[in-house]
Amino acid sequence: MERRVVITGLGVVAPNGIGLKDFRTALKEGRSGIRFDQQLADLQFSCQVSGTPPIDKENLKHYFTDLELRNFNSTGIMYGVIAGLDAWKDAGLEISENLDPDWDSGTIFGTGTSGIEKFRESIYKIDALQTRKLGSTAVSQTMNSGISAYLGGKLGLGNQVTTNSSACTTGTESILMAFERIKSGKAKRMLAGSTSDSGPYIWAGFDAIKVCNFKSNENPEAASRPMSASAAGFVPGSGAGALVLEDLESALARNAKIYAEVLGGNLNSGGHRGGGSMTAPNSTAVQKCVQDALSDAGIKAEEIDYISGHLTATSKDSTEILNLAEALNRFGKDFPYINSLKALTGHCLSAAGSIEAVATILQLAEHFVAPNINCEDLHPEITAVIDPECIPQQLLEKNLTIAAKVSFGFGDVNGCVIFKKYSE
Repeated sequence: MERRVVITGLGVVAPNGIGLKDFRTALKEGRSGIRFDQQLADLQFSCQVSGTPPIDKENLKHYFTDLELRNFNSTGIMYGVIAGLDAWKDAGLEISENLDPDWDSGTIFGTGTSGIEKFRESIYKIDALQTRKLGSTAVSQTMNSGISAYLGGKLGLGNQVTTNSSACTTGTESILMAFERIKSGKAKRMLAGSTSDSGPYIWAGFDAIKVCNFKSNENPEAASRPMSASAAGFVPGSGAGALVLEDLESALARNAKIYAEVLGGNLNSGGHRGGGSMTAPNSTAVQKCVQDALSDAGIKAEEIDYISGHLTATSKDSTEILNLAEALNRFGKDFPYINSLKALTGHCLSAAGSIEAVATILQLAEHFVAPNINCEDLHPEITAVIDPECIPQQLLEKNLTIAAKVSFGFGDVNGCVIFKKYSE
């Protein structure tokens, strides 16, 4: 018997807000977290702005022991642990002190890389013949599964504990993988999410291939411009998003608050065929991903009220809008409301899908559509497909019922997850 799966906890570390309260306010106000980045300027990057979460170092003591913080140098693990533990707490779940792990709970927490700063530090020590000075956490901070290993240990998780990685689709993929595990009865609850390291050693490759905006270094908050005619590339960002997915029966039994229900979704790839490549989407695959997600969720295209777009402020924004309109067969004023969180956070890479999923669920649960900023000059190729009113530039109070989160990543990979406001 397939189980219903609901979301009972949320956590977020984003450039424009740490924790749900601050993040929610930033969403409603359209508050950007993009700032001038002196380190990028010193390293002569073309793009000298970034979306870097403003972590309070003193606050880390609530999440890590003094021993863990000694020689700790992995922003991705740091962001993921904060978001993950906050989501667990938000769900009203306690951290077990029992000797036995919690066999019913696990985590699928994705990342693109892990501990790139620790790698750099280690390389210098190795080259200086100081291998023995690497410290006891060099491996745990740099292995890709470091984030899920840290979370699994802190929460005492005894079910599946693993890390997934699918470029910018990672966060959406983690949610769907967790959903499938609970739906099949293999777990009662799963902490799903994703994280991304900060800094030049993550972002340099994107700057090198000229996909980042270098035209707004003097005006950081206007630099990320999804769906805009003056969009000039994405702004690099980082952070983490986390969601507690739970068997409905389990959630009801412990009287948990329920943000939303996960109806289903789909993951696929364009296979680098039909126009798809390492960096470009196969439009047929994108449309199929969305249509198959609707089928899996058991809903019709006209039931979608809102879409959280991938929309990175590149030349592919117009293609994405057209693909979504074609997939849903909804054009003009009939298209759902859509926004792009990246205008406020930049592109958080492997963390993007999970941070944006948290934003999606807040809007669904709390009856609003966050404003799009920096797109007062909507691209004409977009307005030729959908009506500008579908791209709100002011906060809207709306009673949404069904929302879709879409993600598309390097490697021609696609993801779409469907959320619904919970009802018995």
